[in-house]
Amino acid sequence: MKAIMILFDTLNRRFLPPYGGEWVHAPNFRRLAQQAVTFDNCYAASMPCMPARRELHTGRYNFLHRSWGPLEPFDDSMPEILKNNGVYTHLVSDHHHYWEDGGATYHGRYNTWEFSRGQEGDAWKAHVVPDPPPDDLKQDKSPTWKQDWINRAYMPGEADQPQSQTFANGLQFMHTNHQADNWFLQIEEFDPHEPFFTQQKYKDLYPHDYDGPHFDWPDYTRVNQPPEVVEHMRMQYAALLSMCDHNLGKVLDVMDELDMWRDTMLIVCTDHGYLLGEHDWWAKNIQPWYNETVHTPLYIWDPRSRQQGERRDSLVQMIDFAPTLLEFFGVERPSDMQGAPLKETITHDGPLREAVLFGAHGGHVNVTDGRFVYMRACKTPENSPLYEYTLMPTHMRGHFGVEELQDIRLAEPFSFTKGCRTMQIGARPWFNPFKLGSLLFDLKNDPAQEKPIVDETIERRMIRLLLDLMQANDAPPDQYERLGLPIDGRITREHLLLAAQYEAAISAL
Repeated sequence: MKAIMILFDTLNRRFLPPYGGEWVHAPNFRRLAQQAVTFDNCYAASMPCMPARRELHTGRYNFLHRSWGPLEPFDDSMPEILKNNGVYTHLVSDHHHYWEDGGATYHGRYNTWEFSRGQEGDAWKAHVVPDPPPDDLKQDKSPTWKQDWINRAYMPGEADQPQSQTFANGLQFMHTNHQADNWFLQIEEFDPHEPFFTQQKYKDLYPHDYDGPHFDWPDYTRVNQPPEVVEHMRMQYAALLSMCDHNLGKVLDVMDELDMWRDTMLIVCTDHGYLLGEHDWWAKNIQPWYNETVHTPLYIWDPRSRQQGERRDSLVQMIDFAPTLLEFFGVERPSDMQGAPLKETITHDGPLREAVLFGAHGGHVNVTDGRFVYMRACKTPENSPLYEYTLMPTHMRGHFGVEELQDIRLAEPFSFTKGCRTMQIGARPWFNPFKLGSLLFDLKNDPAQEKPIVDETIERRMIRLLLDLMQANDAPPDQYERLGLPIDGRITREHLLLAAQYEAAISAL
C-alpha cells in the first residue's frame, strides 16, 4: 500500500468549486471531488503553521500547552513511526519554516526530504545593498518583505517558482517509486499562503478594475482599504489558487497514468484558511478564529473502500490524519494520539466525536459541535496566568530570549510527556482575546458569523464540551484559571461570560 498527502498552506475552503467557489478557476479540485470523498465538517485545531504540523505528526492538540515550536523529545511522530515500521517516508516541500529554529525537528523524522527555496521571506538570495522594492500598499515593510522582493528576482518563470519545483519533486518520486510498495509521500506546498505571487497567465483568469499600487501581501490588521482594493486582493489570491489547482492536476494525471488509484491513498488538505476582507479583517492570528480560517477543505481517496464523489458530515480534524495513515499501513498507533482513524468515516460517515477544539496559544479557546461555535476569551484583561510547557524553547526564527528564561520552573509531567517534566516558562502571546470578548455563533441561522448570541443554556452546554476536551487533552491548570473555568468541571453562573463580555464583543466586531 502507498499513500500521498498534498498539504497546502492557507487553502480557503470557500474559494474551491466543490465548496461553493464557482467563480474560481479550479477544475482539478472539481475533478478531485469526483474521485474522492469530500468532508464538509473538517476543522483546523492548533494554529498557525508549525502548531498544525506538530498535530499532523503527533495526532494530538498543541495549542493548550505551547505556541509555535519544534517537535518535543517525547512526541510521537507519525512519519517516524511509519519509517520505523518499514514504510518509506519522503517529504518534498517549500515550506521554509521547517528550516528555521522553530521548526527544525520535523523534516528529520522522514527517511528523506527535499526543500525548494524562495517562498515568502525565506533567507535565500543575498543582496547586501538590495534594489528598492516597488511602491506597495503593504504597511509592514519589514526585512522579511524586503527579502521576498530579492527572492522574486530569481523566479522569472513559472518553473522557477518553488511551488513548481516542489510538485516536480513529488512527481519525480511518484514516477521513480510507483512500482515499489510501502511508502508515504508528503507533498507540502506553502502556497497559496501570502504573498500571492504568481505568473500573469493565472492573473489573467480574473480580470478586474484596479490601477493602484502593487498589493499582494496583506498586513495582519483591520481592513482600511476601499472595496476595489479588497477585490483586487481576492483576485490575487484566486490567481495563486489556480496555480495550485494546475499542479494538483499533474498529480492526478500521474495517478491516472500509473494506475495508482488501485492501491494508493490520497489526502488533500490544509492547515487553516485566511481572511480576505471578511469581518473587516485581513489574514489571521489577531482576530477571533472565524470559520473562514478554521473550517477547512478535506478530500480523501481510500483504495480499500473506493468511495468517490460522496460527501461526509462527521467532525474531523488534522489530529485524525496521523491515526488514519498508521491504520492504513497496519501500524499500531501510540496511546497518546487523540485523533481517530477515518476509515469508517470515509466508508459510511461513521461519527467520530461530538465536538472539536481549536485555537492558538494564549488566544480564545474555541469549541464547535458543527452547529454552534463557542469562543471562550480570558476572564480578565491580563490574560494570565499563561505558560509555555516545552523542552524546546524556540520561537519562529530564534531561541527564547535570555530574559524569558530567567524564571524557569519544572512542571510536573503531563499524561503525554512519557514521564518527562517540561519547562514552565511565562508566555508572551501574539494577542489578547479579552478585548474581543467571548462569542457564541449559531452556524445554522448565521453561517457568516455576523450576529453573536447570548444564551445561557447553550453556553453551559458548550462549556461542558470545552471542559471535556480540555480534560482529555490534560490541559494545564493555568488555562482553566486564565479562562475562568472550573478545573473540577462543576459549572455555575459565575463561569458564564457571554453576557458579561457582550458589549466588548459587539464593539470589537
